[in-house]
Amino acid sequence: MDLALLRTFVTVHRAGSFTRAAALLGLSQPAVTGQIRTLERQLGRPLFLRQARGVTPTTIGDELAHRAAPHLDALVEITESGLDEESGVRTLHLAGPPEFTSLRALPALTPLISQGLALRASFGTAEETLEGLAAGHHDLAITTARPRGSLLTATPLCDEEHVLVASPRWAARLGPGVLRVGHVVLEQLPVVEVHESLPLVSRYWSAVFDSRPAAAGAVIAPDLRAVLETAASGAGLAVLPRYLCEEALQNGRVVALLDPPVPPLRTYFLVVRTGTLALPHIARAHEWLLRAAVEW
Repeated sequence: MDLALLRTFVTVHRAGSFTRAAALLGLSQPAVTGQIRTLERQLGRPLFLRQARGVTPTTIGDELAHRAAPHLDALVEITESGLDEESGVRTLHLAGPPEFTSLRALPALTPLISQGLALRASFGTAEETLEGLAAGHHDLAITTARPRGSLLTATPLCDEEHVLVASPRWAARLGPGVLRVGHVVLEQLPVVEVHESLPLVSRYWSAVFDSRPAAAGAVIAPDLRAVLETAASGAGLAVLPRYLCEEALQNGRVVALLDPPVPPLRTYFLVVRTGTLALPHIARAHEWLLRAAVEW
């Protein structure tokens, strides 16, 4: 069987679209369609169901992808390792949310640099990160979403506690009596968030108050570090991971408005393409992050 056909097939399976696969492979869409049809004729089975938006693999398609993808990834690894032989350096392509990757993952992986590992980091949403991993752009991904299907394998990494914070000025103005009523807090304070949909505040309100927030964001900044600095300057309340705001809490730049008995948590996952943990540099980084996460 032609390896080029299998490579095109796996790319289509991961991308979920002939159009996206063509862009990733540097081919025309008719060329990709023709290669998939050739492979289907050779196997005597349909591999994809064509839909209005993209394609869905058949049972045979899923089985073939599950069996073929790890071996194709290993062949790519062999090729890339040949390119790195002169320098003795292996490159790991890591993707994840900007704040967690910057403050947790990259510092944790730094000791591996002296062991011959080079790091290339990419930032994005969970959806973007998983799509990039499936398409082969990344080797290892950190996400807050567990992927479905068998082409990606997820391992729980750690939980992060979310904290409702504001500047000391706002906390003093509200007083302890008001802080026990969630909707009153939100009505009296502006909200600083990463998105107009208020994802962190909404999740916090649902977990702690069993309700939905009834306010719009006063400041929207797509980076939690910007949210922290803006909240600390007095712009309003924010929900932040404890690891990110712990120092600001200790030095009094922000104040925790509530201390719920069961704080809201969010789980991070380490995700790889199935089979790629057989590759030493990916396995080493994967294990190193899991060990580091014990202290997080």
